[in-house]
Amino acid sequence: MELPKFKYHEDPIASGNIIEADTACACCGKVGGYVYIGPVYAEAELDETLCPWCIADGSAHDRFGASFTDEDGIGDYGNWEAVPDGVVREVAHRTPGFSGWQQERWWTHCGDAGAFVGRVGHKELLAYGPEAISPIQASTGLMDDAWQRQFVALDKNGSPSAYLFRCLKCGAFGGYQDCD
Repeated sequence: MELPKFKYHEDPIASGNIIEADTACACCGKVGGYVYIGPVYAEAELDETLCPWCIADGSAHDRFGASFTDEDGIGDYGNWEAVPDGVVREVAHRTPGFSGWQQERWWTHCGDAGAFVGRVGHKELLAYGPEAISPIQASTGLMDDAWQRQFVALDKNGSPSAYLFRCLKCGAFGGYQDCD
């Protein structure tokens, strides 16, 4: 069974937010071979119980009122570009979220939400190049030696870490650094 495509999450398997599992979905009851393991905001306890198909088609939101990203965090609580309400709803209600150290923020650019690339550390940022490194550095407010110490400490699976996005319109990278 082919996984659904998510406009605002490039590859939720690569980012680790959807994993292979023989779990029956709490929404549709089917065992599709995959389960979402990111944050779920709902009254019901839905951790690691929803299939990607019920997220993509909005069934999980419709049935449980589930959101996968805090709506106010889309655009960093007003610090990044505002986006149309329909974009906010698609990211919050029909897109796999991701877990951060602090409250997650979803980068916006060119009047749209960015596509979540994944959690990245020093090694991954070097592979993406200066276009990806620059916005992460800007998010820290650090320069020169202080930035270099922070940059080499970035760890995809640890703290500090960074969250990388790509603009769907112009291709620019954006995101932020975070730690525990």
